[in-house]
Amino acid sequence: MSGMRTILTSTAAIASMGLGYGMWSVISPGEQRRKEMLKNLPESNPVRMEETRQRNAMLMQVLKDAAETSDNLARGLGPGK
Repeated sequence: MSGMRTILTSTAAIASMGLGYGMWSVISPGEQRRKEMLKNLPESNPVRMEETRQRNAMLMQVLKDAAETSDNLARGLGPGK
């Protein structure tokens, strides 16, 4: 009986994995849709990409300045004063 239970359990596990893969392949977008989605990403716009680069550079400068100072910058922020 133990052998039959093992076979049934293995068959159920393989069937559930197959069902999951089948559902994934039905839901996932096709190649054409994937290319269309990539074209519409904000990073594909050069102006938007440059704005993002500038914002990241300013943020890194602020973090660098904060790391170089010994003051507690978080204490001076917020309505807790």
